[in-house]
Parts: sequence; structure tokens; C-alpha cells
Amino acid sequence: MAAISHDSIMEMGRYQDLSVDGVDPALVQDLHRFMLRLRRLEEAIMEEYHPADEMRCPVHFCIGQEAVPAALSLLLTPKDFMFSHHRSHGYYLAKNAPMRALMAELYGRETGANGGRAGSQDISMSSVNFYSGAILAGSVSIAVGSALGIQLRGEDGVAVAGFGEGASDEGIFWEAINYAALRKLPVVFMCENNAYATYSASSKRQAPGSISQRVAAFGVESEAIFGNDVINVHAAVEKAITRARQKNGGPYLIEAFTYRWNGHVGPEDDDYLEYRPMAELDFWKDNCPIKLLEEKMSSAGLLTADAKLDLVKEIDAEIADAFEFSKNSPFPSALDWSALNYSADSPVADRLLQEVQRGVQGTQFDQNQPDTMPKPY
Repeated sequence: MAAISHDSIMEMGRYQDLSVDGVDPALVQDLHRFMLRLRRLEEAIMEEYHPADEMRCPVHFCIGQEAVPAALSLLLTPKDFMFSHHRSHGYYLAKNAPMRALMAELYGRETGANGGRAGSQDISMSSVNFYSGAILAGSVSIAVGSALGIQLRGEDGVAVAGFGEGASDEGIFWEAINYAALRKLPVVFMCENNAYATYSASSKRQAPGSISQRVAAFGVESEAIFGNDVINVHAAVEKAITRARQKNGGPYLIEAFTYRWNGHVGPEDDDYLEYRPMAELDFWKDNCPIKLLEEKMSSAGLLTADAKLDLVKEIDAEIADAFEFSKNSPFPSALDWSALNYSADSPVADRLLQEVQRGVQGTQFDQNQPDTMPKPY
């Protein structure tokens, strides 16, 4: 699908191009299981969030956007780095991080991925190289720095940055793209273009033309795809990661056009603000990534009603266990908050500062030396 946009996708009607022909059945089933697990988890969190009000952090749900993290979950290795924006749950699970630790973090418990101190939109787990954050375009710039580290160490890992199209409104996005192209860094830019930055439509913020087309002008290999066809998404992400792993393969950007079903944040409905037409939402729900895949799986004999029921029971049992674990976990003990932001153990910085103090060849820096300017100034 070439030169696509949200408008062109709306014009096509019901998506018909998803195909499982010639695809490993185990791969298809793994993609389906991940998407269904993520969907059931998000729905359960939404249902539990109110009226109990025990999860005291903002939550940005990714219902409708399950295909991209599903593809990543089968292609990332433990040593690869994943950096995510605030809509983080799918990417967290894509790095095979435990559901219990995710749920406990939402409840602010000590057993959470960050000891109950980060919440949903900043959840991280260094043991699996996963980091999310609320800073717009933060995942992009940090992923580029991580990719530079991978390159300098001579490793074959990759860094992936997951972000929405709103990140491209930030200057740091283009600086990161430029530097990644210049250094041929092993980084994959994974843009989930869901058409809205909070309540602002991309058509009101950006000139016509896709992000992938603009990025290509920087020398970054890029492509735009329909982000609800998980088979196609997997193929595109596999190509991007394979290229990034190669020596001097360089960066790759995928712009996956998709859509969030829920409000920008929280389980509350924000459609009363009338920032998007309901016909648009209905269209994307009809093109649900799970529904599109299940239809083809059923036709190919890869999914029966009984098999799906068994899978739902298995997933729901895991979710119920995560809720119980979280609610029975203790709250964090009181800590010195300065220790959470500053580290007294900084051997590298200490060594570098000592070198600066010694100066060049043992001499001291003279702060009163005369200014010199190159001619003709």
C-alpha cells in the first residue's frame, strides 16, 4: 500500500488485504495471542479503574493499536532496547516484561516494575531493557543515544523508539533523525500514527504529506503501512530490524497508520469534546486488528470458537492473578527522594573531573588567560 494516509484509508472501506497464506501458523497464532492478551488486559484495567479509584496514576490505553507491539514481541531479543512513549503497556509486554509487575506499578505497590513510583506512563524495567516516558519525543532521542552506544561497543543489538505522530512536531525528533542517518545507527523508529495528538488532528498541525516521506529526505529508509494488518506489520518490522542489525545498515522508520478507540487518557470518554467524528471511530472499530486477523484465521482453520474460548480463559486467569498479586502487595516504604534523583556513586564522572582538574600535561587551566579570536574578527 503506497502513499497512504488516514483519509485514503477511510476511503478504502473495510480492509480486505490481510492474508495468512504462506505464513507460519505458529507465527499467526503467536501474534493473535499477544493482541488478544493485550486487549483483555487493557479492558480489565479500564473496568477496574473506576469506581474503586485504587490505581492513582494516569493511564493511556492502546486499545485498537495492538498490532505494532505484537509484531515487536516476536522480533526483539532480550539485549535489544525498547523505548516507548506514554501509551506504554503494549511495548512493555512486547519486551516480555511480567504482567504482575505492570499491574502492581499501576497500583503504586512495592512489587511494581519501578517499586510503585513511576506509574503507567513512565514505567520501565531495566532488566529487560524497556523504558517508557511522558516527555514528548523523549523515546526518539534516547533511543538514538542508546543506538550510538550499541554501535560504539560493536554489538549487534538494536534500539527501537515507539512514538505517536505528535512526536514529529518536536524539533528534537528531526535532530535525532538527522544524527541517526549521519552515523548509520542501529535504530528503528516505530511511529504509530493515530491521527490525534491529544485532541489535535494531525491535519491541523502538519502540512500534507506523510512523516515517512519527510524522514526519507534525511536519508533514512522509511515506509508507510496500514497499522491494523498485523501480518503486514510483522513483515515490515522484521525487515527494519534485520536492516538495523547489519553493520552500517542504518536507521529505518515505519509509519503505521492506526487509531486509538478510547480517550486520550484514562477510561473516561472524551468524545463529548467533538474533536473527532463518530463515523471515523466506527470505521476503525470495524477494522479492528484482532477482528481482521481472526476472520482470516477462522477461514484457514487456525482458530475455532472453542480454541478462542480456551485462550480467553487462560488470559483472564493471568489477568486475575495480576490483580490479586497487586492488591495484596505492600505500598512502598518511605525513602529519601533525593536518592531517587541523584546518585552519590559516579565513578566515571569523578574520573573525568579529576582529569580536567589536572589539565593538559599536568598544567592547570588559567581562567584569566587573554581572549584570542581568529582573524579577521
